[in-house]
Amino acid sequence: MSLCACHSGREFDACCGPILAGGVAPTAESLMRARFNAFTSGNMDFLDRTLAPESKDDYDREELKETIENAKPMGLEIRHIEGGGSNDQQGVVEFVARLKVHGEPMAHHERAVFRRDNGVWLYVDGEVNPKTEPRHVEKVGRNDPCPCGSGKKYKKCCGV
Repeated sequence: MSLCACHSGREFDACCGPILAGGVAPTAESLMRARFNAFTSGNMDFLDRTLAPESKDDYDREELKETIENAKPMGLEIRHIEGGGSNDQQGVVEFVARLKVHGEPMAHHERAVFRRDNGVWLYVDGEVNPKTEPRHVEKVGRNDPCPCGSGKKYKKCCGV
């Protein structure tokens, strides 16, 4: 037995293997992992089969095949999941796929959108290199009360 290429830490036969063999992915994340596995192994038919019909207009099978031939997968990191559970109809999986393309390291960061049609999860679309909300930091003045709650002025407490 070998570990699954999707980096779940599970054995292939207990992870992506059954899905790639024609089984139904129970969640959007499991389909994402299986699609990554299909990418790593060059399983173009699985990638075609799990693509939503409306997404096939922008899909270039030959370009993807060329990318697969020139890429060596280095890992998959799932960053965030919204919905996409076994009782959901839609889901979003944010992931980073690490690759070496022509020997150069590369990271493909995407927020992938999935939909369930007749009980089967499909990849619909994705936003590559999604932007996160900027952090807003409130500036503390030197003479303001210290935010740590000590009751002292900031300049005499944490602002030293």
